[in-house]
Amino acid sequence: MKRRQFITLISGAATAWPVAARAQQQPTPLKPMILKPMPVVGYLFAGSPEQSTNLLSAFRKGLNEAGYIEGQNVTIEYRWAHADDSRLPELVADLVRQRVTVIVTPGSTPAALAAKTATTTIPIVFGIGLDPVRVGLVDSLNRPGGNVTGVSYIQTELTEKRLGLLHELLPKAARFAVLVNSSNPSTEPVAKEAQAGAVVIGGQVEVFTTATNRDIDAIFARLAENPADALLVNADPLFFTRRVQLVALAARHALPTMYPNREYVEIGGLMSYGPKLTDQFGQVGVYVGRILKGEKPADLPVMLPTDLEFVINLQTAKVIGLTVPPNLLARADEVIE
Repeated sequence: MKRRQFITLISGAATAWPVAARAQQQPTPLKPMILKPMPVVGYLFAGSPEQSTNLLSAFRKGLNEAGYIEGQNVTIEYRWAHADDSRLPELVADLVRQRVTVIVTPGSTPAALAAKTATTTIPIVFGIGLDPVRVGLVDSLNRPGGNVTGVSYIQTELTEKRLGLLHELLPKAARFAVLVNSSNPSTEPVAKEAQAGAVVIGGQVEVFTTATNRDIDAIFARLAENPADALLVNADPLFFTRRVQLVALAARHALPTMYPNREYVEIGGLMSYGPKLTDQFGQVGVYVGRILKGEKPADLPVMLPTDLEFVINLQTAKVIGLTVPPNLLARADEVIE
């Protein structure tokens, strides 16, 4: 090859190479990223946050077990009725306007009913103490249908059993008082259960109704004028929120009292028999997580409690002058000394 041809060939290659290199180095256009919005859980609670920190922790734990951590991959919008059921429709309407992903109503039948009235499209997970079929929340326990499912604590059905335990503690007792919230749909079923239980033990039952915490003092004043042998407190967010007040009044009047859950006994209440609320709130959290992953409420059967616990505060019994029979102590799941 002649020298002039060689130089021309090299010069041409040198000129072409940068063009080809630049063509290869040109970045490929990036596709725009589509960020999936974080799901929002609307938490509608009939009580107050100050009195339910352990229950809220249990709910969050259930969510965590399902793979959701608040602030990381799920947001929770809290709405508190502070034991005023009249506020529930307004609070749930606000959650619907915000188009939350799921509405959860743990621990309150009125809250669950308000949520179902407000929406037929947003999934709802409840936690209630009544039969959800009886109150019209679901079609059946195994196949709820619609947009609602959850956990039933079966509190109402335990009324007769609780009355029987009080009678074992006080075999000579003849007059029992039952405290219920008049705004709760469980009022009538609880009254019927209590009357049936009274027939079995040969006693009498008087039902006291209240809708506000202001009435609680008045009811205890009436009980002081016409004493009952024992008191049974029904499961209700109002009473749970005011449990310190209830326990203090029962102690002041030396009135043996049966409560629906251990949280009362841990602060000085005499006895409780019922489901573990922390377990139930945890199960509600798990169900919310499963719905966030795509499952339908209609396909998730209503869960029922598997464990009931009987708790006695022996120190309280001594303070109000009671001796707990050994056979009752032996049956207790926990005795607080």
